[in-house]
Amino acid sequence: MRESPSPTRIRWMRPFTTNVFNRLSRHFAGWMPLFGIIEHVGRKSGATYRTPMNVFRDRDGWVFALTYGGDVQWVKNVLASRRCTLITRGKRHELVNPRLFGDPTRSAMPTPARQFLGLLRVSEFLHLDEIPPSA
Repeated sequence: MRESPSPTRIRWMRPFTTNVFNRLSRHFAGWMPLFGIIEHVGRKSGATYRTPMNVFRDRDGWVFALTYGGDVQWVKNVLASRRCTLITRGKRHELVNPRLFGDPTRSAMPTPARQFLGLLRVSEFLHLDEIPPSA
């Protein structure tokens, strides 16, 4: 069962995030720990988009905290295409098999992130498996 979207009390931040923070963070998100850029293809336009995100590694792949819920365009694009590319710490990772999941305890997150996401009441996440690089 899918969790309800993140609270509306933080949705006011979306225009700032999209128009200011994302434009600035594209310059450093692909190099910094715990950040990455997701390259995904638009469902309708076919255009390639680059979305900066916080990202966390787990044993099988990568987990993204969905601060604004799973009903945002980049998530819909990734779910529709079943794949995306993650650029983090200067490396490209091909990701597949996206799965939305709810976790009110945020147990998939490291402790500092878990605490911060708890303040924002984030409980939706997206997991993607990594395709191992070719030898």
